[in-house]
Amino acid sequence: MNNLLSKYQFNDPWALWMLMIIPISFIAYYFFYSKKNETLKISSLTFFDGISDNWSFIFQHFSFAAKLIGISLIIIAMARPQIAIESHSETELFKEGIDIIISMDASGSMLAKDFSPNRFEASKDLAKEFVKDRKNDRVGLVIFEGEAYTQCPLTSDREILVELIESAEQGIVEQGTAIGMGLATAINRLRESEAPSKVIILLTDGVNTHGKIHPLNATEIAKEFNIRVYTIGVGTNGKAKTPVAIDPFTGKYIYDFVDVEIDESTLKSIALQTGGKYFRATDNNKLKEVYKEINELEKAKIKTIEYDIDLPEKAHIFILLGLGFLLFEFFISKYFMPSIS
Repeated sequence: MNNLLSKYQFNDPWALWMLMIIPISFIAYYFFYSKKNETLKISSLTFFDGISDNWSFIFQHFSFAAKLIGISLIIIAMARPQIAIESHSETELFKEGIDIIISMDASGSMLAKDFSPNRFEASKDLAKEFVKDRKNDRVGLVIFEGEAYTQCPLTSDREILVELIESAEQGIVEQGTAIGMGLATAINRLRESEAPSKVIILLTDGVNTHGKIHPLNATEIAKEFNIRVYTIGVGTNGKAKTPVAIDPFTGKYIYDFVDVEIDESTLKSIALQTGGKYFRATDNNKLKEVYKEINELEKAKIKTIEYDIDLPEKAHIFILLGLGFLLFEFFISKYFMPSIS
């Protein structure tokens, strides 16, 4: 009985207290039966002639045992046994994705070699690593020089996006640094997004020199669409080995050490006004840390919904078993006991 009960839990465990009548009934039966059949010391065996058969005693005990078992099972059924499981509820997790546009500077100065192998390739490599970790988000890529264009619209296909980041090239459009256009193009890609969070990562190594939209004007538009902008200034402190001309004979860049000029005040203002944050990356490791911090700051929100599970009721099993034992007791009492007594 203990092994049977260990598989169940009870909705109304108070009913199990009524099982106390079982041992009390057994004790009462034992003393009543012992008194009724007390041994008498006599000098003749004729006293036993009235006993018809030992089967009457066996059936009498069976009848009483069946009655106790039947009553026990009915009491257990009253306690509403249910299948015992570890948890009474199921939990569903819904991750609210974030739409992110990476707006990357591809101007000539991004070929400076203060990063390995240069700023542009290092930025691409770390952007790919960032994208691979955004499993629940849509990410897109905007490239800007003197103009801005969309290299990849918002997508959840990380493999395609990684390929498009890898294929991004410098020198596709007019030379220059159009930070405002890079920001505005990214905003345009996010303005119809229905994601709960919209983010732009704006990466540049210079000062706005081209484009019809000033960076701070684009910032106002970002605020209207509730878009956070994280800005990253890329470049070492001091001078960096930067391309300054092209060799007319070889077609290769000629490098010289040039002062690194980043419009940090504008980048800080963009981040501050939109609720983002400004970062300065002076080498590959610093840029990696920047992407890691942004990744931590922009975690997808998780909604938890719990569903209560109705535990399967098993009272009917105990009721049927209990009635079975009581019917068995009735059958023995009615059809066997009178015939052998």
